[in-house]
Amino acid sequence: MTVTLRSLETAVPPTILVQPEARDVFAAQPGLTRLGQRLVRTCFDSAAIDTRHTAVAEMSTSFRSETPVFFDVDTGLLLTPSTKERNDLFTVEATALFIEAATRALDACDGVSAADVTHVVTVSCTGFFNPGPDYKIVRALGMPASVQRYHLGFMGCYAAFPALRAAKAFCEADPDAVVLVVSAELCSLHVRTSNNPDTIMGSSLFADGAAAAVVTARDLPDTQPGMLLDHFETVLTPVGEDSMAWNIGDQGFEMVLDSYVPRIIDDHIVGALEPLLAHEPALAGQPYRDIRHWAIHPGGRSILDKVEAKLGLSEDQLVPARETLRNYGNMSSATVMFVLKHILDQPAAEPSESICAMAFGPGLTVETGLFTKVSPGSGRTMEGAAAHSAVLDNAARV
Repeated sequence: MTVTLRSLETAVPPTILVQPEARDVFAAQPGLTRLGQRLVRTCFDSAAIDTRHTAVAEMSTSFRSETPVFFDVDTGLLLTPSTKERNDLFTVEATALFIEAATRALDACDGVSAADVTHVVTVSCTGFFNPGPDYKIVRALGMPASVQRYHLGFMGCYAAFPALRAAKAFCEADPDAVVLVVSAELCSLHVRTSNNPDTIMGSSLFADGAAAAVVTARDLPDTQPGMLLDHFETVLTPVGEDSMAWNIGDQGFEMVLDSYVPRIIDDHIVGALEPLLAHEPALAGQPYRDIRHWAIHPGGRSILDKVEAKLGLSEDQLVPARETLRNYGNMSSATVMFVLKHILDQPAAEPSESICAMAFGPGLTVETGLFTKVSPGSGRTMEGAAAHSAVLDNAARV
């Protein structure tokens, strides 16, 4: 059975943060030490980010409020809303993003409507409410009341992979299933001023965005590129449990992002890839750079630098990840979906092309996925999948 991601669409809130402007706001906050000010400028300037999107409209210099909660544009002060105030905004703004991304994904999927959806899987680690985003999507899009709903909460930046893996399992169990996977993260709700290096790092990187995908094994019209969901694997590194974490505080969620994380990834990325590539001996026997596409979660510039150097990848193979980071920042679980969309939107050089994807999160957890990008009419049927396997076998013999 061939399970295929048939459409992948993204959505971002309208307010844009320009990195140098955001840097100057954070560097000007009272209470920062001289070291803190230097860290702010260093982190923001070295992040390889130009713009980010935020659901906090107050962060726009053109927004005025008589009772600001997050940012007072007249004084330039970052305020300290409570966790409840942050979560209240999440309930409103995340719902809108979930619905927007879901609508776009369904509209882009020929042969599928909201009435066809059998499962909804939602993902987020930046807020909570119930009835949750899975419920809101079903109601807003007029889906059948019998739709099975699942929410993956508080997993972190790698959570898109468990969601896609669950979608694949649902489709393998029921060949007629149509699974809508939607991730939405409002990381900017939790940024704050601080002299803490982890907090400063998070403030320089994190942003808001959403992505949605339609996954099914149904025989549908082949009108746009898609992606076969071939294999998934999970690896826990033997170190790093305290190096990446996401905790709930009285004034929002608190990110722990130790500067040691890129070193951990550098030490363990090869081992994390071994069980994934073992599924495809033809790929396992090749240099990593011979796998055409790499969808790496851009947790930060230094992480991408480590991955590129350790695996011997070309600069071009990291363009989707680096461009996503530059234009959108780190949107937690939604980010790798933006990278995959970048790859799907590229002109195809071959009818089918391998994609190796990976994301990192608390634990330290490494989630990996092996996919096949297929052009219209080339690889969405059982025959097409078999032909793809034959190509891999021939490559292994060569």
